[in-house]
Formats: sequence, C-alpha cells, structure tokens
Amino acid sequence: MGIYLSSPKTEKFSEDGGNARLRFGLSSMQGWRANMEDAHAALPDLDNCTSFFGVYDGHGGKVVSKFCAKYLHTQVLKYDHDLGDLTAAIRKAFFRMDEMMRGQRGWRELAVLGDKMDRFTGLIEGLIWSPRGGNSDGHADEWAYEEGPHSDFSGPASGSTACVAVIRNNQLIVANSGDSRCVLSRRGQAISLSRDHKPDLAEEKERILKAGGIIYAGRVNGSLNLARAIGDVEFKQNKFLSAEKQIVTCNPDITDVELTDDDDFLILACDGIWDCMSNEELVDFVNEQLRNESCLSAVCERVLDRCLAPSTLTGEGCDNMTMILVQFVKPIQSNVSHI
Repeated sequence: MGIYLSSPKTEKFSEDGGNARLRFGLSSMQGWRANMEDAHAALPDLDNCTSFFGVYDGHGGKVVSKFCAKYLHTQVLKYDHDLGDLTAAIRKAFFRMDEMMRGQRGWRELAVLGDKMDRFTGLIEGLIWSPRGGNSDGHADEWAYEEGPHSDFSGPASGSTACVAVIRNNQLIVANSGDSRCVLSRRGQAISLSRDHKPDLAEEKERILKAGGIIYAGRVNGSLNLARAIGDVEFKQNKFLSAEKQIVTCNPDITDVELTDDDDFLILACDGIWDCMSNEELVDFVNEQLRNESCLSAVCERVLDRCLAPSTLTGEGCDNMTMILVQFVKPIQSNVSHI
C-alpha cells in the first residue's frame, strides 16, 4: 500500500468541552496516511484549578503517542504533588515517559496499545506477570516492577513528539519536544510559544554531534527528521551521557506565560497542519471563523479540511492532522489557589 492511501480518510474525531475558565474544541483526521499515528489529551479539569492539553504526533507507529496521551498528564499531576513545582513536574514527566516504556511492564503497556498479535500477547502477559505491590499514596501510576520475558526491554524503536499546554489559574506553561507547535492569539496576533526541534538548529546539531550522531539530508543519522522526541530508543543508547545529552532527547523547551484579557485563544497542532499554514495564517483563519461559528471543534474541522491536499503529489497536506483550540473565558481571573 505504501506510505499513502489511494484516497484520504476524511472522517474526523471531534470533541468540545470546557469549564468556567475556558472552553475547547478539537479534531483529528487520518488523511492520506496509511495509519493514524497522532494522539491527544484534553483535560479541562486535571484538578480544580488546572487544565491540560496535549498533542502527540507519532512516527514509526502509534504506540508512543498513545502512551503519552494516556500517561503524561498523570505524571505531571503526580510530580506536582510531590515537588510542589509545576514547571519542574512537567519536565520530569517528559523524561518519565521514556523510563516507563522500558522493561516488562513498559513492553506490556505498549503491546496493549498496539495492534493485532502484539495487543493479544500483551494482554496474555498481563495476566501472567501482573504488577507487584500496591498504590501506597493513592496514585494510579506507581509503575511497580514486573518480571517477564521482556524485562530487559530498552524501550520502543518508534517515537512521538509532545507539545502540551498546562493552564493553572492565569498561568500558562507550554512544554514542547519535537515539531508539534503551540501558538497563542493575543489581540489577534500570533505569538509562538514553542520552537520546532529540527536537527539543523545550532543547539540541536551541537548535541547530536557530541553524542556521536550525524546529520545527513537534514535527518539524524539519515533517518529521523526530529532532534527531540519521546521514545526512539535507538538514539538514546550512550550509557555515559545523561538523558538531556543523548543524540535525540525528550528534554522539552518550556515557556511560561501570564495570561491577560488580551489573550484570545491557544492552538496546539501537529506538523501536518503547520506544514500547510504559518502561525499567522492559522490565527487569522481561526479569528475569521470565530466571527460566525461558536462550535470550536467545527473551526478545527474546517482547518483540517483546508489543509488536506487534493492529491499526494507534493506531500504537503498529506499527513495525519490534529488540532486543539482553547478559547479563554474573559475576564481572566488571577487566582492564587494551588493543589
């Protein structure tokens, strides 16, 4: 079948929700790709004062993006509870994804999220090698050690970007690893809150070369067109280097913004959309749509339809597409309550 289908799958998964502080809409579409490898998380009430939104763009398979959508926000909440520092908790949660995907339990969880035989095998192994120990502090993600035939599993060969926005009261924290992107509309103007981690960026190139990697045709070791990602264990094998200094790292860039009444909405989207529209073009398009459309998921669907290519000749507009649109309820209140 190749990388593309003979005709695109245009069915969309869409959702709307919100609370007193914000409302959101999202939509995702497989498009021309042979498989859907995007995943997302939209949790307006992660706790009583925190909202969490994430876009995960998988490559080489869908299991890592699905794993992140299932677990990354739980780790943010856990580490925030433990550390009392939301920014540190978010960073630690990114690194924790790679740690959790190792060993017998990591293999089993990924197998269950996979397809066909892997899923069946993972479920069977889950019955034989069940987690030891309980949840001593009430957290559902203690991740107890498991013995089994995959206890030496070093992690998945596939990977995923991760771009998340955590909103607590009037604080917005954006963390990004990879080339999914977050953009804020402030008084109708696009403000980039993340950067695309491509191998030819000076900081990325320096780390890649120091860790023993090469950049060929704009790709890490000639294969991966990202310099940061969760998963991709083959690029994280140097036992003498920390996780931050590996050829490919999941270490996120983090941006902290104080929201004001000038802020209209937030967009998180995978590169399937940004390949087709610039930050400014997308913000302008959304602002135009919002004049006559109150359903945020409908706006996202129109973006996906606009970006979908009529054919696979150019490659642009042929990727999986996911977009989350978060609109702030004004006036934005400053509230000092915490977990």
